[in-house]
Amino acid sequence: MKTMQLAGRSDIVAIGQGTWHMGERASERRREVAALREGIALGMNLIDTAEMYGDGGAEEVVGEAIAGLREQILLVSKVYPHHASRKAMPQACEQSLRRLGTDRIDLYLLHWQGQYPLAETIEAFERLRDAGKIRHWGVSNFDVNAMQELQGSACACNQVLYNLEQRGIDFDLLPWCRHEAIPVMAYCPVGQGMDLLHHAGLAAMAERHGASPAQIALAWLLSREVLAIPKAVSPGHLRENAAAASLDLSAEDLQELDQLFPAPRRKQPLAIV
Repeated sequence: MKTMQLAGRSDIVAIGQGTWHMGERASERRREVAALREGIALGMNLIDTAEMYGDGGAEEVVGEAIAGLREQILLVSKVYPHHASRKAMPQACEQSLRRLGTDRIDLYLLHWQGQYPLAETIEAFERLRDAGKIRHWGVSNFDVNAMQELQGSACACNQVLYNLEQRGIDFDLLPWCRHEAIPVMAYCPVGQGMDLLHHAGLAAMAERHGASPAQIALAWLLSREVLAIPKAVSPGHLRENAAAASLDLSAEDLQELDQLFPAPRRKQPLAIV
């Protein structure tokens, strides 16, 4: 399985587990916990969550899932922009730690840029790091202009919307992050809804590889040195996602995907969900 370096670790499987929409219904909790534990067993050792997801419910699901397995996991969570001040962030972090059942978050992200100056948010992150509450910090939904404000800082990741249908970051943000050696993590990596997965050209390539369209979409992201965090609850989807980390696309495959899903030729607004 393909691994990448993130937050000081070089053994992170490039396809992790997302938790958006988890923790929203008590009736689904046992199934969601079991899914995350199955993903860990399959080798997907990156779990991404946020205090926003399920109003903290997703962090509680993750906490239950990683109990007894914490040292295997690179744990990512995100803080609300309105908690990104030097006063509010420590409180928000403590609440996340309590819900997650851990003493530290490996990678703590600003969910999107808000009202507080970035300098104040960075100061709050650094204080948490010095206190051992987090190991690394980063951002989410930052475009090039916002990332340039972070230049020279300890920013360890930018998590953005990126998939074959949404390639806006290929024009400027992805090259910039590569130049600065800042890893990029893709949310919604197989698109939103089912349009991408029903694309005839993608389906034809998947058939040639004996794979699914989702696996091709994930393998494409990995070919671009981008981490992916698809959400899955069913055992079949979990196995499918994990197997995509071992799927190699040829130069001809990548060229064909570029023709089916062209990269932008001009700057585009950063796509956000």
